[in-house]
Amino acid sequence: MRALWLEDQKLTYRTDLPIPQPSPGEALIRTRLAGICSTDLELLRGYYPYAGVLGHEFVGEVVEADAAPHLVGERVVGEINATCGGCDSCLGGRPSHCRERTVLGIAGRDGVFADYFTLPVENLHLVPGEVADEEAVFTEPLAAALEILEQVHVHPTDRVLVVGAGRLGQLISQALSLTGADLSVVARHERQREALAQRGIAALPEDAAPEGSMDIVIDATGAPGGFNLARRVLRPRGTLVLKSTYAGNLDFDASALVVDEIRLVGSRCGPFAPAIRLLKKRLVDPTLLIDHVYPLADGLEAFKKASERGVFKVLLSIE
Repeated sequence: MRALWLEDQKLTYRTDLPIPQPSPGEALIRTRLAGICSTDLELLRGYYPYAGVLGHEFVGEVVEADAAPHLVGERVVGEINATCGGCDSCLGGRPSHCRERTVLGIAGRDGVFADYFTLPVENLHLVPGEVADEEAVFTEPLAAALEILEQVHVHPTDRVLVVGAGRLGQLISQALSLTGADLSVVARHERQREALAQRGIAALPEDAAPEGSMDIVIDATGAPGGFNLARRVLRPRGTLVLKSTYAGNLDFDASALVVDEIRLVGSRCGPFAPAIRLLKKRLVDPTLLIDHVYPLADGLEAFKKASERGVFKVLLSIE
């Protein structure tokens, strides 16, 4: 089969890979549409020592599922952590922190930038007929955005700032706008501000938020500058959410976090069912973010485009 293969920080387009064979309890899925995200780009830069097929944002069609034959022919999206079900984290209701987990296209499991891939049946969610492929492919990052609301109680009276208005920052902003909070977003580029304006979300320049003025700040930049800005505008006893993958280490004043009694929250994967409901009800519109769609054979060019400054979502069509 065809696939985009990452090894030693080099991405190649291959046509010689075998179609994967699903293990017991897993399904074989044909990729329909897949999205390139910041984590894929960071893996290419060496964020984590992964070798294999990249990609974890997808909508696909089940072609084989011995454990759930009723799924064959259905469109699905899927949670990216394949877990053991028996460790302390799994038994304690924290499966995304399973000690033995593999992660689709990130750790120990080939991803979706290919004709076919496998996932446990229990990870799959049916895509409603009302949700197009171009919307469904955003389920995983939208779920990640909703994880913030699982972890942090956002009140309608809260002053909330999102730092970073790129691919993930836009979805986070749309999700948070549903809370009624006093929401604004730091956006560097005109294209980012235009996308926010289409959803009625206020955009700010980097120097516009007064120091210590925000109750909750979400850093969606994955960069030290974004973290420093988020920390500067957060009030004492405020909540700082880190919603990105960081390459390298951050330098920050830990004593100031203690003195100001800052709540620091790391945030990763989130709930799929609410994300699908929001898409079905048209309460969020991720299609505003689609900039380019490439065939899988042009995947290397697609990655170059996705890495350009100011580009939102680049999709790969696998059909």
